[in-house]
Order: sequence, then C-alpha cells, then structure tokens
Amino acid sequence: MPVNLVAPNAADLHPVPGVEIGIAMAGVRKAGRRDLSVFKLAEGSAVAAVFTQNRFCAAPVQLCRKHLEAAVGVRALVVNTGNANAGTGEDGLVRAFSTCVALARRLDIAPEQVLPFSTGVIMETLPTDRIEAGLPAALADCRADNWPAAAEAIMTTDTLPKAASRQLQIGGRTVTVTGIAKGAG
Repeated sequence: MPVNLVAPNAADLHPVPGVEIGIAMAGVRKAGRRDLSVFKLAEGSAVAAVFTQNRFCAAPVQLCRKHLEAAVGVRALVVNTGNANAGTGEDGLVRAFSTCVALARRLDIAPEQVLPFSTGVIMETLPTDRIEAGLPAALADCRADNWPAAAEAIMTTDTLPKAASRQLQIGGRTVTVTGIAKGAG
C-alpha cells in the first residue's frame, strides 16, 4: 500500500529544552555529505530506548543497552550514517566504544554517558578515524534548532527526512516532544 510521505516543515519542529544537535561531514557515507550527528543532553535528562528483539544485533545496539544499564545518566548521542557497524563482531564493539570515548573526552563526561548509533551498510569496518575527526565540527555546530538537519543527516536510502514535533500542556507546563526517524520511503 503506497504511503504519501511529506517532508516535515522545519518551522514545525520545536527545540527540546536541554538538547543541542550538531551535524558535520565526516566522510563516513561519502564525501561532501553531512553524515555525523552529535546530540548533547543537559545533565539530568531523561532517556528511554526501545531496541530490536532480534538476538543478532549490531554493536551500537549492544553498547547502548550496556550503557543504559549502567544508569550513569546519558549526556550525549553520536550518530553516523553510511556504516551500520553490524555483523562486525568484537571489533565493531571496540570501534563503537572508541567513538563514545572520543566524544566523552571532548564533553568531559564518562564514555558510558554516550550512546552510539550507526546506520548504513552492514559488515564493513566502522571508520572511527573519520568519525573522531568530524567531532569538533559537529560540536561547533551544536544548537537547539538543528532538528531538520539531523533528520537529513541520518538518511541512507530514505527519499525524504522524517521528523515530528508536538507541544502539550502537562500540569501547567509546556512539554515538547520532538523526534527524528529513518527507514523505507
């Protein structure tokens, strides 16, 4: 059944208090494309996750589970596009963790406070050198209104970026929920 997808209007994507996003070209996917995203989260931010139920899962999924179980408080996300770091075994875990270490050093936080995400081609070695080299530019780009760029940065075979945002009142306070997604279409 065809789905008529519509690209989100950037003006409709509300910044989330305590979240800043930076995007950079790291050359993971291909030269000249913004393929590295960093999300900085304010101390005390609440983070939740839903993971695949498949027993075979990529290194970033395994590491995210482990870091969330450590319950040390997530302060950052690092997302690369172009390489899924899936089917890469122990080397994939080591490389995913090294991206956490590299970002943690720059933010003066523990590596376990960083969640790594990767999307793209499977069974290829994650180019951590490119990711680490792209971190300064991504951090310099951090701002609260970078949601549209982040939605574009995670695209692989997607035909358009996917994002949504809503603001609602709870207990007399405005609560903002904004998210990005990727997938077919």
